[in-house]
Amino acid sequence: MIAHKNYLYVSPEDYLEGEKVSNIKHEYRNGQIYAMVGAKNTHVMIAINFATLLRNHLRGTGCFPFVSDTKVRIETGNLFYYPDLAVSCDERDTHSLEDFIRFPVLVIEVLSPSTEAFDRGGKFADYRALDSLQEYVLICQDRISVECYRRNSQGRWELYSYREGQEIELASVNFSCEIAALYEDVPGITKEDAPDAGTRGRGDGEEEPQFF
Repeated sequence: MIAHKNYLYVSPEDYLEGEKVSNIKHEYRNGQIYAMVGAKNTHVMIAINFATLLRNHLRGTGCFPFVSDTKVRIETGNLFYYPDLAVSCDERDTHSLEDFIRFPVLVIEVLSPSTEAFDRGGKFADYRALDSLQEYVLICQDRISVECYRRNSQGRWELYSYREGQEIELASVNFSCEIAALYEDVPGITKEDAPDAGTRGRGDGEEEPQFF
């Protein structure tokens, strides 16, 4: 969640050292640092629900869900981002003592009004440079809605949309759950009627995904 800019060039090494002692988190893009603002309770609760489900599912598999204090490093673009959740199954991440990972198979962002455009646009474009990444998930925090961008065997990205009453699937980690589980105990969620067969997403096998 990027809020403020510092236009002085900062090296990756100085950025990483600074993050160790900073009271706030910053993301890093090509020598510039961007301060992150705090998240609403609903944002945090959704992320915790998802992290708990993933941890229980992944236990013993060699994969691990990293929460929002862990950065993802994108070396080709000289970037460091703090996703809400990221899963890596690579020992170079799961056995590392660093405070960042480099080989996530899954990245999850809970959308906020101030960052949604960037999460959908520039940040997603940056994440696509990661050869390891198989799925990029965006979660609404004020209504029950999940979008999963999945890389297919041809390297193209397919969009799978899920709404209230549906079950989400994450192929990258062989995970599925009722979408309602992500919003358990979260206040202020807008209720929608369950979609009929004509509006169901790919998660129900009714409609072909969109490509990117």
